[in-house]
Parts: sequence; structure tokens; C-alpha cells
Amino acid sequence: MFHRLWFCLWHLVGVFSDDKLKTVIVMEDDSFTLNSDLTEMRDDDQIHWRFGKYLLAEINKRTDSMTVYDDVLDGRFRNRLKLNNQTGSLTITNIKMKHGGFYTVENLNTSVIFMLIVYDEVTSVSVKEGDSVTLNSDLTEIMDDDQILWLFGSENTIIAEINVINDSICDDVLDGRFRDRLKLDNQTGSLTITNITTQHTGAYILINGAKPSLKAFRVSVYCE
Repeated sequence: MFHRLWFCLWHLVGVFSDDKLKTVIVMEDDSFTLNSDLTEMRDDDQIHWRFGKYLLAEINKRTDSMTVYDDVLDGRFRNRLKLNNQTGSLTITNIKMKHGGFYTVENLNTSVIFMLIVYDEVTSVSVKEGDSVTLNSDLTEIMDDDQILWLFGSENTIIAEINVINDSICDDVLDGRFRDRLKLDNQTGSLTITNITTQHTGAYILINGAKPSLKAFRVSVYCE
């Protein structure tokens, strides 16, 4: 599965909390905004967005100019880039596999790198409210070098983790909607959600940083 996931996921483990390198995981055909972390640009600000070494967009408040270069790389970004003139954030629409890679935003003396990972296959799971559901890792056994992460939602919030040191459940995130509802199988890495509610509807992503591999689920919860 995910034979088209082109990017090595090894470096994902531990990256999510890094202020200078941010990991973004997006499903193909979705849109996503790469945030500049500015609430408002000042009169002397200059923003540059790059994909690898290629300049994609820039804002120069000194000259009051804003330019998008969506014809680079054989036009793969054509009509897909939206630049926010107030914050400097960059939105990529209708994302494809070829848009995966490293994006850098530079503003005067600061820079942030985004690693954009695009996936194209999802396992759909439908479950009745109040029931339990197990999202299977398809692993028969966790090996010593395996590094498992379970992520939830559009913000890719970590809800469970297994690594060489320990395994942990992060059920207090997102206002505690998962509290006392998650069970992590430390033999296989599969995740069970108990007493499920509509709050648990959404995308779940399993990453094994040591393989590398990625598996995605879209869970929908229905009421009778």
C-alpha cells in the first residue's frame, strides 16, 4: 500500500514539535495553507517562499509588491498558489503527489522549513456511535527499530506513539475528546477507539518511521 508515497518518512519521528522544521501531511486533491506565523506584515517585511531552490512567491512591503511564480518546474503549480498579502501565508490548492517536498519561508532574519507529504490512498471505516473500532496497522509484530505514530485530524495531532523507549497514549489532546477511549496494541501497533462518538470522525494516519510506511484511515461515525 502507498507505493506512490515517494518521500522517506524516517525523519518524521520527533519532527512535529520542531519550530524550524514542520511536517505537513495532506491527502491528494486537498488544499493546505503553509503559515508564515505572522499575524500581520509590517511595512519593512519581505517574504520569500521557495520549493527546494525554486522561488514560488514573494511579498515586498517596501515596494508594495506581491508576485507568484507558478510557472516554474514545468508549471506544476500553475493556478494552484494563493498568497495572503496580510500575513504572507501560502495556500496550495488541489495538491498532487508532485507537490510533495520541502518548502521554505524566509522573512528578514528568520526562516521555517515545511516538509509536505502527500498521500493518495485511504481506508474508509464506518462505525456506529457507542461501538468500538480497531484501526489495524497490518503489522504482525513491532520490531525493536519500529517507530509508530498515530495522528488525527487536519492538524495531524499525535494521539499515540510507540518507540524503542516506551509506548504512550496522548488522550488529553483536543480538549480530551479521546480520554479513556484509546487502546494501543504494543505488539502490533494497532489502535482501538472505544465508545466512539461523532467527535472522533475524521482522518487517522499511521506512520512507521523506521520502514518507512504510511497508512491512512477515514473514520465516519453514524447514529441509529
